[in-house]
Amino acid sequence: MSDTIAANLKNGVLSLRFERAEKKNALNGAAYDALSGHLRRAAEDRAVRAVLISADGPDFCAGNDIADFPQMAAHKGPPEDLPVFRFLKALTFFAKPLVAAVQGQAVGIGTTLLLHCDQVWLSPEARLSLPFVRLGLVPEAGSSLLLPLRLGHVRAFDWLTSGRAIDAETAVNWGLANGIGAGDELMRLAEGGAERLAQMSPQAVAHTKALMRNPDQLWAHIEREGAVFRQRLASEEAQAAFAAFMKGAGAAI
Repeated sequence: MSDTIAANLKNGVLSLRFERAEKKNALNGAAYDALSGHLRRAAEDRAVRAVLISADGPDFCAGNDIADFPQMAAHKGPPEDLPVFRFLKALTFFAKPLVAAVQGQAVGIGTTLLLHCDQVWLSPEARLSLPFVRLGLVPEAGSSLLLPLRLGHVRAFDWLTSGRAIDAETAVNWGLANGIGAGDELMRLAEGGAERLAQMSPQAVAHTKALMRNPDQLWAHIEREGAVFRQRLASEEAQAAFAAFMKGAGAAI
């Protein structure tokens, strides 16, 4: 257990819970390293048949901690030397079922990681947003590939460029989530979904997931996004947008 991610294995389900509520569960290098480590070990552990991602506090995830962006912009080595890319690779190639329970705000990577999940359950108050373009950046985590496949080009382009938040009902109608649960029902739905998957034939489930995805193609796209993302981090547009955002809103996207 790290100080940012709590892990618990029960009935074949590995629960990974964001525990940085005071920062709206913004993900930093320590959180990415903890998540990628848990996913890599879970991939090899036969006792783990599904993974459930959830979060403490009123918000699921405020995105990437902006304090990490200068290091990302200055980095000249391979992308996988960065914690966020190690997490994205572990997420992309994770062959077992992934389930997410999302309450409140899911911003930036807090939303794009959901595109890698096999079940997504939302609270009525959930709001999903992708503010990349508004901040002078580009989409990440393969979202510029996955969203057009889910939503069609025009709807995906509009959402990616507008930066607006969509509510839980819209997310379900768009096929981004399975359903909505208020209060304790959210975790009951997510835990129930993960436990049902854990009770199924692990090989049959893994093969079904593999037939529905192309992780090699997706990872190549994530690397392409990442190269442009890091270029944009150093741009004048992005620096001005970060300064305005930090002054008025907070320290994560």
